[in-house]
Amino acid sequence: MDNEMKLAVLIDAENISGAYIDIILSEANGIGDVIYKRIYGNWTTSQMASWKNTILDNAIQPIQQYSNTTKKNSSDSALIIDAMDLLYQNNLDGFCIVSSDSDFTRLASRLRESQKYVIGMGESKTPRSFISACNKFLYLDVLLTQTQETTVEEEEHTALAPKTCISHMDKSVPSHTDDIINEFSPDTTSGKDIKTIKQALIKLTEENSDDNGWIFSGTLGNLLNKQFSDFDVRNFGYKKFVPFIESLKMFEVNTITDTKNETVKHNYFRLKPLPRQRSHMIHRRNNRNK
Repeated sequence: MDNEMKLAVLIDAENISGAYIDIILSEANGIGDVIYKRIYGNWTTSQMASWKNTILDNAIQPIQQYSNTTKKNSSDSALIIDAMDLLYQNNLDGFCIVSSDSDFTRLASRLRESQKYVIGMGESKTPRSFISACNKFLYLDVLLTQTQETTVEEEEHTALAPKTCISHMDKSVPSHTDDIINEFSPDTTSGKDIKTIKQALIKLTEENSDDNGWIFSGTLGNLLNKQFSDFDVRNFGYKKFVPFIESLKMFEVNTITDTKNETVKHNYFRLKPLPRQRSHMIHRRNNRNK
């Protein structure tokens, strides 16, 4: 526990819906120990009423900020000032900034310059500049959809007969991936665009694999996360990295059981030959057999 990352969660209430609060706190608590939970907004306005019970139930400290002029979000400034105050107290390891607003791009960059870990959380509409400024960025709307779908599936599995459940579980991965591709518009810099991720996986594997082309799954995952702050297997409907990689059907998989602990598995990936390469290899093999 002493080595657990100490975090401050700072929420822009005027930009984020209270429907995400369970996901926000669950993700933050999964990353480290949440020391500060603060939420910013003009609590005299009717639009903030939906947050009232959420704040009380989760012991989040509301920070009041009046709007000095119309169409100006003064809460952003209050959040930024608080973040810098907390930074100079020097007892935090990271900050979780919850907003879809690009105004926090410079704040995220400044915190990282001070060697603090920055997690961004917002909706898919979040500007690329803020996403890229964070060490890690999570799409709250995507995670909420995944949570809702999981709940529905669990209810269906409980209600359906075993035969129907088997049919549901046998749903092919390619069609699942196609659904994800159609759901999100292509973005060559986005960690939620499947084509971009595939291209990155090829490049990272070719550059970092051993002499036989194998790369450890943990190494590949870390490299991908460093390249795309918003990469998360849950963006594509998966809970773990290895099943996601296997679903792409781009890699050979070698699973090794740990000699000291048989419950621990080490997964290694190697790119499969391209169709043209496979044809060439078969042609060469047939010539040798003549």
